[in-house]
Amino acid sequence: MPDKDNNSSSKTPFHPAFGVNNIKNSILLILDQTNAHYASWVELFQIQACAYNVLDHIKPKSPRRADINEDTWLRIDALVKQWIYATISVELAHTIMKPGVAAQQLWNRLSEILQDNKATRAVYLEEQFTSTRLDAFASVTEYCACLKNLADQLTNVGNLVSEQKMVLQFVSGLTKGNYDTIATIIQQSDPLPTFNKAQS
Repeated sequence: MPDKDNNSSSKTPFHPAFGVNNIKNSILLILDQTNAHYASWVELFQIQACAYNVLDHIKPKSPRRADINEDTWLRIDALVKQWIYATISVELAHTIMKPGVAAQQLWNRLSEILQDNKATRAVYLEEQFTSTRLDAFASVTEYCACLKNLADQLTNVGNLVSEQKMVLQFVSGLTKGNYDTIATIIQQSDPLPTFNKAQS
């Protein structure tokens, strides 16, 4: 008859992270050094980290589960590192890769690289944002996508673009003549519509 104590002690609790087959099915962005999608990538990654109970591997202030032994924690940390490497470009992976480091260190290194020179980048992005015009694009959809992308990049460097500023920039960049009526309607709305509503 098997020894019950030995049998129970050899078992480790199943962790939900072990059930992830392909993290790319959940995190559809591939992060690269252009920094364009950093904020979106972080949001998607943190959602998965929360869902699979591994926030303590990327956020130092998250409480570490007491029921997980050291070996299991190291296995989970290796999984989180795999998730990071699988969702960033090869060039970025080579930049942050270092044998023996924890997932937290990779996470911090990404932040350092993609948040570097914030002030310089903010000035450049702000100039691009305020000079973007509809006539440079084939459609309103492409124009709005560019504004949203620039706003995301500004957020990445600590310059949050408000909804009101998004709408005002959207209106100011519309082609004169064709959109005068709708621009006036949007400008005179109180309160201003959301960016998505203005686009539609």
